[in-house]
Amino acid sequence: MKLRLPLAAGPGKLATGQPATGQPAQDRLFGTVEAWQGDRPWGHLLDAGTGSHSLRWVLGLSTERWTAVTGADWMERTVRQELGHRMRPVDRVVTGNWSDPGFLAGQVFDTVLADYLLGAIDGFAPYFQGRLFARLRPHVGGRLYAIGLEPYPDQAADEATAVILDIARLRDACILLAGHRCYREYPRAWVEQSLRDAGFVVEQAVSVPIVYGRRFVDGQLDVCLQKLPLFADPRLAQATRDRVEALRAQAHAVHDRLGGLRVGSDWVVAARPG
Repeated sequence: MKLRLPLAAGPGKLATGQPATGQPAQDRLFGTVEAWQGDRPWGHLLDAGTGSHSLRWVLGLSTERWTAVTGADWMERTVRQELGHRMRPVDRVVTGNWSDPGFLAGQVFDTVLADYLLGAIDGFAPYFQGRLFARLRPHVGGRLYAIGLEPYPDQAADEATAVILDIARLRDACILLAGHRCYREYPRAWVEQSLRDAGFVVEQAVSVPIVYGRRFVDGQLDVCLQKLPLFADPRLAQATRDRVEALRAQAHAVHDRLGGLRVGSDWVVAARPG
């Protein structure tokens, strides 16, 4: 469900760029989860909104077994094609929608990972985000780890933020003009309160600063290019293509001059059923 799908791509994992340490930021986030987990057994782990990156991380853990959920048949096929050879007989990848009350009914997992699921789910189950953690609550036997992106500010206070906002606005405009839904990110404070309202106890939470790299810039602007064939007006599509490439050049220049685009943060929250 967190998948950055062609039909509604958002920042998500591509947004995590390269932090100042040089370690991939997504690995830093997963490293935080591992540190918090400590000596607790992972047991039966649920990747509640899977993708190739999170599932590769899960494959490196000492789980008894895992279940990975995707919101699209094509992503299930992709994950199986890329990683199926590493699956054990007890592991499984399933396609489903958390807005379906019967999906995985009665199944409880020792560890639940919601990696960018909150921001992405609006593309699969519109207006369901406020109920997501309550929906996951019956499935959490031990710990829930939620990872997401702090929403961008409305106004830019510096040059790096201005470039990131221009990219995000152009990306979302292209998604809407293609007739698709944008993702919607929520702040860490909202997440913590929503977890409490859903019957969880928030045990740990942290914000991780982001330094966006060229890969992020190109990934987000390439989403725009993917949407252009779906525009109703070919002249608007061509003008948008020109704007995409101009913004790409501008963003690359700012990135190189500043040594990365330091904007915003991701968050990681650990919670248990109360």
